Amino acid sequence: MAFLIAIGMLILGIIMLVGKQQNKQIQNQKTVGVLILLGAIGLIFYKSVVVVPAGHVGVVDFFGTVSKNSLKPGINLVNPFARVEKMSVKTQEIKELATVPTKEGLTISLEVSVLYHLDASKAPDVYKTVGPVYSDIILAPQFRSVIRTVTAGYEAKALYTSVREKLAQGIADELKKVVEPRGINIENVPLRNIQLPVKVSEAIEEKLRAEQESERMQFVLQKETLEADRKRIEGQGIADFQKIVSEGLNKELLQWKGIEATEKLAASDNAKIVVVGGKDGLPLIMNTEK
Repeated sequence: MAFLIAIGMLILGIIMLVGKQQNKQIQNQKTVGVLILLGAIGLIFYKSVVVVPAGHVGVVDFFGTVSKNSLKPGINLVNPFARVEKMSVKTQEIKELATVPTKEGLTISLEVSVLYHLDASKAPDVYKTVGPVYSDIILAPQFRSVIRTVTAGYEAKALYTSVREKLAQGIADELKKVVEPRGINIENVPLRNIQLPVKVSEAIEEKLRAEQESERMQFVLQKETLEADRKRIEGQGIADFQKIVSEGLNKELLQWKGIEATEKLAASDNAKIVVVGGKDGLPLIMNTEK
């Protein structure tokens, strides 16, 4: 519309410049014509310059013909007759609260999000085949369908364990297969919340507690078994030591050690009385200081 106004102003300005009027009106007419022409030129230039904001690309639509090359962020010169659709390539989020079936036929409530962004190189194709509201047409319906399909392959109790991360990855992988060829890149699919029926939730929690208690008891039994083995090995070591010591001792060795001790005591400066012929034939030493 603005461009049509500019063309009209341009034509009017040219007519006023070349039109024939009386002498006293010529100067005023030319002045107005020049002003109109300058305004038309300014308006055409304004329509030829497009500023694409950061995080967006510009798709050029020239009377239904979409350019294959999108405009990058910044200042761009375009055909003044063309219309530029600015499409975001920033990360966006869709939240979905779905009631989905599990492998055993239970129904659970699943709150999940998908983080995605538009592929800048495919923006013209997305605009031409789908339009600027591509997420509502391509992504959202496929997202709901994939959630139900993937969740149906898992049991409810798996959602309480680390398998939930595998479930989220499975949803992301299946969604990528469907929407990425259409120009939508999937970044992540985080599971926000999972709600099971109350009785099912209580049964799963009770089972998990029982499994944890069983694992704890196994750990205690294993610990006690190891401690018993340690004590058994320690006792066997002491018994072996005593056997070795007892086998190495005899009467002659003990008498010899007694004689060595007597010699050392006899050589000391302390007063003593040595009586020969004590028990086992060893000398007896009596201290006279006491």
